[in-house]
Amino acid sequence: MQKRPLGTSGLEVSAIGLGCMTMTGGYSTTPDRQEMISLLHQAVDLGVTFFDTAEIYGFHANEELVGDALAPYGDQVVIATKFAQDIDPVERKPRDRMLGPSEIAGAVEGSLQRLGLEVIDLYYQHRVNPDVPIEEMAGAVKDLVDAGKVRHFGMSEAAADTIRRAHAVQPVAAVQSEYNLWWRRPETDILTVCAELGIGFVPFSPLGKGFLTGTVDSSTSFAANDLRAQIPRFAGEALEHNLALVAEVKEIARAKGTTPGQIALAWLLAQQPWIVPIPGTTKSHRLEENLAAADVVLTETELTQLDELSSKIDIQGGRYPDALEAQTNL
Repeated sequence: MQKRPLGTSGLEVSAIGLGCMTMTGGYSTTPDRQEMISLLHQAVDLGVTFFDTAEIYGFHANEELVGDALAPYGDQVVIATKFAQDIDPVERKPRDRMLGPSEIAGAVEGSLQRLGLEVIDLYYQHRVNPDVPIEEMAGAVKDLVDAGKVRHFGMSEAAADTIRRAHAVQPVAAVQSEYNLWWRRPETDILTVCAELGIGFVPFSPLGKGFLTGTVDSSTSFAANDLRAQIPRFAGEALEHNLALVAEVKEIARAKGTTPGQIALAWLLAQQPWIVPIPGTTKSHRLEENLAAADVVLTETELTQLDELSSKIDIQGGRYPDALEAQTNL
């Protein structure tokens, strides 16, 4: 597996990472824990060095899973985790509030314990707290960096100005947000800020929550506990309209001898050398397919074709339910 720098931070990771969120639920079912440990081991064997989790995923269960699975690999891997929501450690459910600066030190201790680490490689602020100046949150993370608890600071779903202000207090190594062929908003200003400040960019949902793999069609139904059941762009007429994008991506993939998902990932990798997508999966064959995208080279003609295709199809429906979109800082 090729490696890429996350900006100018000195943090180098595999060109494609692994998003671990769904390994403890989120899409219809909760996978078998031992099978997910085996999948994480397989990812390391295939060259993945970058793993993404968060304390909110599975309400601590995801960090525990990742920590147990990756314990044998030590500093061979880079683990990123996130803080934001106040989570009851006994009830294992979120309280209706976000963490403030004075509480981050406690949050990092919990993550370190669950992950079995002495220092967290990349610590993201998962969502911006609208009630606290970002300078204060960045300052609290700076204290953790100075104390040797955290190596690098990251931000998730943050606006360009917020990133600039945080970076002035504690350098931001990576920004994480959704970015793919059917959600290109980061191109308006986030990627520009990242390029200017030497910040790496980590697209989550690079396959559009499975949409860009070509496995979703108008007959697909989602269980009530599947996040996609709440997402407007996966529903009814919006989905019917949006499928035109996948139909053309499938044609490009067929001509290229690849899969639609590999085309979507290769397109992201071609945007900037400091972009590192983190597709998630719970299936061994999908893991292999996703990682093979690192070897897919798109021609200038194919890149232009994909850009034009993505621009001309006006994607309908929100990428989140309104309540979740309101939690972002974009």
